[in-house]
Amino acid sequence: MEAIRRPLARSSLVALFFVVLSLGAFICTRYLDSSAALMDANSPERPMLTPEAVANNPSQNLQTAPKAIDIPLNCSMGDVSRACPANYYPSHIVVEDKAYSSTPPPSCPNYFRWIYDDLWPWRETGITRDMVMSAGRTANFRLVVIDGRAYVERYRKSFQSRDTFTLWGILQLLRRYPGKVPDLDLMFDCVDWPVIKKETFGGPNHPPPPPLFRYCGNDSTHDIVFPDWSFWGWPEINIKPWEALSKDLREGNTRIRWTDREPYAYWKGNPVVAATRMDLLKCNVSDKHDWNARVYAQDWLQEQKHGYKQSDLASQCDHRYKIYIEGSAWSVSEKYILACDSVTLLVKPIYYDFFTRSLMPLKHYWPVKDEDKCRSIKHAVEWGNNHQEEAQAIGKAASSFILDELKMDYVYDYMFHLLSEYAKLLKYKPSVPQRAVELCSESMSCSAKGFEKQFMDDSLVKGPALVDSACTMPPPYDPASLHSVIQSKDNGMKQVDTWEREYWQSHNKQM
Repeated sequence: MEAIRRPLARSSLVALFFVVLSLGAFICTRYLDSSAALMDANSPERPMLTPEAVANNPSQNLQTAPKAIDIPLNCSMGDVSRACPANYYPSHIVVEDKAYSSTPPPSCPNYFRWIYDDLWPWRETGITRDMVMSAGRTANFRLVVIDGRAYVERYRKSFQSRDTFTLWGILQLLRRYPGKVPDLDLMFDCVDWPVIKKETFGGPNHPPPPPLFRYCGNDSTHDIVFPDWSFWGWPEINIKPWEALSKDLREGNTRIRWTDREPYAYWKGNPVVAATRMDLLKCNVSDKHDWNARVYAQDWLQEQKHGYKQSDLASQCDHRYKIYIEGSAWSVSEKYILACDSVTLLVKPIYYDFFTRSLMPLKHYWPVKDEDKCRSIKHAVEWGNNHQEEAQAIGKAASSFILDELKMDYVYDYMFHLLSEYAKLLKYKPSVPQRAVELCSESMSCSAKGFEKQFMDDSLVKGPALVDSACTMPPPYDPASLHSVIQSKDNGMKQVDTWEREYWQSHNKQM
């Protein structure tokens, strides 16, 4: 029996040895085949996916469970303020993960439909190089993207860091969707006021308008609206990038319940930039009138001296009502005000940005007359305090819209779809302008300092999005659906106007 046991034991050990050896070989092979994939994100042994590794093998498969791919900035090459380091970021990354590729992307929010309207003037003619160059008359810079890389020709410096953070945002888009942003050539104007007048362009006897990008438009212009610089931070007044700030605003909304907030309308800002804001100061409480408004002039120089301690946006959600009023044109403050759970009292605007055209009166905000602000504000506050459930619903709908449908994923997707649709209209193949320089995240961030450096670090896209594509575009408005949107807005305005007129008629009778 002993003789029989020994060969059996030896055979078992040999068999076990070959099983272990085969399993180890299989695991090693799988590891080698997926060396670019990530292990547990919390593991200290997680392999780093370097730009060089991906650039040398851009079609490698990422076959493990979906994990974030980190491609850090390469600031170790000395002075990169003038030139981008070699192989700083892979121009193409192929993510072949069945869990992602089999899941359809979400539908884009409804405000994406305005992309078609903004590009409508060039639907028949397309966009020629001459058209683009004619838009350079007021542009701050010209941006060319070729094979996923950005080249910039600067014409004039913008106010503060608007151009810097706009370009930074576009570079982050290229990091998020490497190789997916098509070749393009565009002009960007960082000044507030749109300048491409409809009365000058369009129609059979007029040339097509120059395609010019900026942050806002109005009903009498053809400027193409684009997300503003503050989504990546506003260092001059210490406003954080939107991803971090929106989280602060969401948390700030929980500090004071709506019913426990001050039952007045609140505004704080710089009044000297526009006559309509100076007019708003008349609505402040005085010994003669209480218009239910608490209005404060912001002195940014004093705020800078004191470290912006009184300008924390997440701490300004302590009133039931907040006033939005334009400055010299549209104001970036609109998204911060709408995110507060408070009822936004929106003084009739002239301008719009890329998302505000989908806001509806009595659903997302309460309209206020520009020519009769004080009486409109007083009535709005009285109505809200007497209809608290309805008022809270308006405030909540607005903050949900801003915090859920305006998150950075959608901001990047809006940029992606807008630039993709724009590129389809180009009638020529873009090339690098003679005076342009290549721009990358390293050439902007590695040498930056102070808040500018901090905000670039905080808003850096760490690596490519592990999704098959951006959100799915909704269809353009057909005439009937567009008419319905316009009619719904008009009906909301008329309803508020009726209520306000009846309120003041009753109020005057009582006096």
